[in-house]
Amino acid sequence: MSTLWKQRYAQRTQRMTSSIIRELLKFTTQPDIISFAGGLPGPDLFPVEEVKEAAEAVLETKGRIALQYSTTEGYPPLREMIVRHMARYGIVVDIDNVLITSGSQQALDLIGKILVNPGDKLLMENPTYLGALQAFTMYGAEFATVPADDDGMVTSQLEDALRAGPKFIYALPNFQNPTGVTMPLERRQELIRISDHYGIPIIEDDPYGQLRYEGEHIKPLVVIDAECLECEHNGKYTGNVIYLSTFSKTLAPGLRMAWIVAPKDVINKFVQAKQGTDLQCSTFDQMVAYEVGRGGFIDRHVHRIREVYGHRRNVMLAALEKAFPDASLGVRWTRPQGGLFLWATTPDWLDTAELLKDAVKEKVAFVPGAPFFPGGGGHNTMRLNFSNARDEQIEEGIERLGRTVMRRVEAHKVQ
Repeated sequence: MSTLWKQRYAQRTQRMTSSIIRELLKFTTQPDIISFAGGLPGPDLFPVEEVKEAAEAVLETKGRIALQYSTTEGYPPLREMIVRHMARYGIVVDIDNVLITSGSQQALDLIGKILVNPGDKLLMENPTYLGALQAFTMYGAEFATVPADDDGMVTSQLEDALRAGPKFIYALPNFQNPTGVTMPLERRQELIRISDHYGIPIIEDDPYGQLRYEGEHIKPLVVIDAECLECEHNGKYTGNVIYLSTFSKTLAPGLRMAWIVAPKDVINKFVQAKQGTDLQCSTFDQMVAYEVGRGGFIDRHVHRIREVYGHRRNVMLAALEKAFPDASLGVRWTRPQGGLFLWATTPDWLDTAELLKDAVKEKVAFVPGAPFFPGGGGHNTMRLNFSNARDEQIEEGIERLGRTVMRRVEAHKVQ
């Protein structure tokens, strides 16, 4: 490494670390590795032909516009389509409440940029999304935590955690990454009540909300908040929740297309921050996303995704039951109602970071759970992705993982 450059890094780079998930994705390039590591949508479901036709239509009819600079806020027809779509889920806003971002990760980075000062405390579930920890850590955030159980954030412990004086609460109510669990309506209402009482705003990250395979839709936090504050009238949202969502799980992650919903004055700050980052998202990509999405295609496509991913979830659950039939082994897992992941917990003495080394020798990969815990812990947990593998890969991969765990169990018995 060049000493000259090393001496000139900004102080914030000392807090920068590589994502374990991005490192583990290198395994996906090895054809003999069955990987449950990445949060990857199934490429067999990507709308390749529809995107091709949309790209050709955009270039043929609006090519000079598509290849030009555009507004920071985003392509107006795309934002209008997003507004119409969200309204069906009770999120009543107008176009001025929506900013297009380069994936949800940029949205998290922009949140850090405009809201986080060095030393600010942020309240997170324990465990929580690793990408959010990575984004907020860059800006010097520190973390207070609330434990999570099979119903998500344990809101009965929220008030104790608020003594840390957090700047905001970050939550993933639907099919949480990494655990796959969903927060029931009662806890969502309690979270909003406490948030309003103490004046602590909320960041609601909802990348998987449309990917529900069983059960009924539950109101987003942004809707409950708007109803409580009576600010849902005329689409003029002025509430205390910033809402994030994305096309990465419903169209394709390669489009890098997501959005932020917030009060207009907050959107203006995000716009200023984004202008200093990339000026705007790709005009062409936004127009292609709109062309693909208009006319009801997204609804039909999401229906297909739900069928396939729901089936793959069931295959993985059945494979786990077969691989770990003996409850005395102490291996348990969540049963997600949607999303891309389930969460497995092993006996307390088993370190899944060490287990991964054995698993790779068996040609199977997963994500060890400890990096998802800003409050510490999780050494005996792991995240398993079921959306990106075919049935036979899921069955074979879980069988390999079962063998790996059993060898550790047998070795532990003789110690």
